[in-house]
Amino acid sequence: MDSARPQKNERFTIRQKTTLMINRYVVTETLPDGTDGKVVAFAEQKRMALKEQMTFYTDESKDRVLFTAKARQVLDVSALYDVRDAMDNPVGTFRKKFAASLVRSTWELDQPGSVSAVGRERNPVVAVLRRVWELLPLDLVPFVWPYHFDFTNGDKPVMKVDKKIGLRDRYLLDVASPDLDLRLAIAQAVALDALQSR
Repeated sequence: MDSARPQKNERFTIRQKTTLMINRYVVTETLPDGTDGKVVAFAEQKRMALKEQMTFYTDESKDRVLFTAKARQVLDVSALYDVRDAMDNPVGTFRKKFAASLVRSTWELDQPGSVSAVGRERNPVVAVLRRVWELLPLDLVPFVWPYHFDFTNGDKPVMKVDKKIGLRDRYLLDVASPDLDLRLAIAQAVALDALQSR
């Protein structure tokens, strides 16, 4: 995946594939008419791992790794995640801000020497409802109401992630900053689903 791109928004669709022990995600380009284009990444994350890791491949064959996102700490609710390319070179980091996330989920994204951003749930009412839902004994009933995250650097939009209504998780990722590495953007967007309840 080439991080260099023209000065325009990039849009992707992220769909979760339901399995028992592994979270799987298919990331596709979003075409101008809203339909899915070519697959740009396929991600896997084992559930209940002591040290969280997501591996992103070129496609579902898993023949070639594109990049990874790994937690630096074991079982830490505010762990820092390193995103690294296939050659293990650093791309950037992200982390959930635990204290700020008690009411409204908040994430920090950093691409050293280039882009940094803070992402928050757009709607504070939905944020509270989602937390109440997580406290109820409804493990098999997903929270289907859509929620949205806006990542900004000050007042400048960097990217946004919109969850769509449905029983299966589907997200639209809109990258506004031409300087943001798409690998970091995609890793953060997948983490909003895979790691949201941490």
